[in-house]
Amino acid sequence: MARGLLYALAGAAIGAVAARAAYTALTRTQGTDTGSRWTRKNHRGEPITLLEGPAFVAGAGAAAALTPGLPGRVRTAALLAGAGSGALGAYDDLYGTTSSKGFKGHLSALARGEVTSGAVKILGIGATGLGAAALVSRGPADTLINGAAIAGAANLANLFDLRPGRAIKVGLLTGGPLLAAAVAGDSPATAALTAVPLGAAAALLPDDLGERAMLGDAGANALGALLGLAAVTKLGRPGRLALLGTVAALTAASEKISFTKVIAGNKVLNRIDMLGRRPADA
Repeated sequence: MARGLLYALAGAAIGAVAARAAYTALTRTQGTDTGSRWTRKNHRGEPITLLEGPAFVAGAGAAAALTPGLPGRVRTAALLAGAGSGALGAYDDLYGTTSSKGFKGHLSALARGEVTSGAVKILGIGATGLGAAALVSRGPADTLINGAAIAGAANLANLFDLRPGRAIKVGLLTGGPLLAAAVAGDSPATAALTAVPLGAAAALLPDDLGERAMLGDAGANALGALLGLAAVTKLGRPGRLALLGTVAALTAASEKISFTKVIAGNKVLNRIDMLGRRPADA
């Protein structure tokens, strides 16, 4: 337990410091004004920078490379899952269009011969998820289950990145119990692996809640992929199948149901969602 806690503290600290340093450097060099290629409009129609995403990817990547307690294959898997999904997300952030949305929209477009940026991201994150899973799995069946869970978690996290701080809060609320279980269960590698994205995300949360920046596809995809990877290194096969089923069910539901409306209609979820945020517009 002591080793797991020590590695977790190291991973969270390195991730937090590296993410803040990367965010500061990126905003200075790329700028946050309306003319920047990384600037978009948020749900209020106000300008906001997407540089939080690359900063998260850089911070989590640095922590994955430097945090003690991670076996070589797990470290490589984390770098592949985080950097791969982050790069594909950044591609969609910069070059994506809104002509097709969701899994169904992008895959339908692909069936018609139209290769959208979303389809590239879906296929690419699936490939990086399988690659990361192959490094931490035993046999083809486990690789497929784990790869699908990692890729699915990457996509699901992005579906929550529609309001300030929401994706990070979801990450902290789901990753926190996993981290606690890893520390208590004497799983130091999983503890370190879970703490890496949580530390980087927590360090960037104030700017996200303040509506100065957002994770975008780059950050949200990487956050989900890293937490998915951490989960599959801790859970047994029944737990991983349950995780995959939950991720698939929520993803399918998002095609028909607005998560924002569901959260707004539930007092507890809405209170958590609004915690630390500016009041909603009337």
